Amino acid sequence: MQKRFERAVNGKLVEKIESLKPWFHNIHLQGGVQTAPDHYFGDFPKFKWQEIKNTIPKNLEGWTALDIGCNAGYYSFELAKRGAEVLGIDLDPHYLKQAKWAAKQLGFEDRVKFRQMQVYDLAKLKRSFDIILFMGVFYHLRYPTLAMDIVTQKVKKILVFQTLTMPGDEVYMENNLLIRNRHKMLKKGWPIMGFIEDRLAGDPTNWWAPNHSCILSLLRSCGLKVIDNPGHEIYVATPDDSYTAVSKTWNKSEYLSAIGKSWLPGLKVKIKRK
Repeated sequence: MQKRFERAVNGKLVEKIESLKPWFHNIHLQGGVQTAPDHYFGDFPKFKWQEIKNTIPKNLEGWTALDIGCNAGYYSFELAKRGAEVLGIDLDPHYLKQAKWAAKQLGFEDRVKFRQMQVYDLAKLKRSFDIILFMGVFYHLRYPTLAMDIVTQKVKKILVFQTLTMPGDEVYMENNLLIRNRHKMLKKGWPIMGFIEDRLAGDPTNWWAPNHSCILSLLRSCGLKVIDNPGHEIYVATPDDSYTAVSKTWNKSEYLSAIGKSWLPGLKVKIKRK
């Protein structure tokens, strides 16, 4: 009788999962039911979580977390399991519908909230987070350094960052490069981002591929230091007083203009609407 009941419940779960297709996150539900058991990447993103889970405190009670590009919420739920209060954001309403349904199935409705937002909308959010997961989004952004400035100002303790990268782990640094020495920019390990004009892997939203050196430099310019590389293309960083975010110093006026805020005393920005 019990097994028959379980089969009936699982059957309804599978039916609902089918109605919510396509799935990009394979989420494990009760009774061994999975949302994307035949995923072309395998058990995704579980294998990514396996790479980063040991860099995140096991007890996140009292912590706030932000999951950028949350998709169906796999990472959000893993953070919630450790006790964090989580906000997951995504642009796609289809994935958010999946995430809200999955949260209900897993009993995380009170601990995990989802909102439809662009990463740039975070500039208007008057709060920060103890831990931020910024994974699989950066290279899809047309304005990546603006996004990084916005996101890193919201980090209190830990940023877990993952992006598509250019091959190579070389790092070449030279401070205050002279203009006549620009040929040094051609050296292996100079911080660069490859621009993708058309599409990569058939995806027109794949815009950028930074190299390893560029990621380190970019994060330092945002006031963060990389403390771990737990997996390929994955960086764990934390705010570090040794580095100063340029968006808070000499570049502050440009940053404020970019996010639509006034940077001149008494200046009011008027937007005409048709």
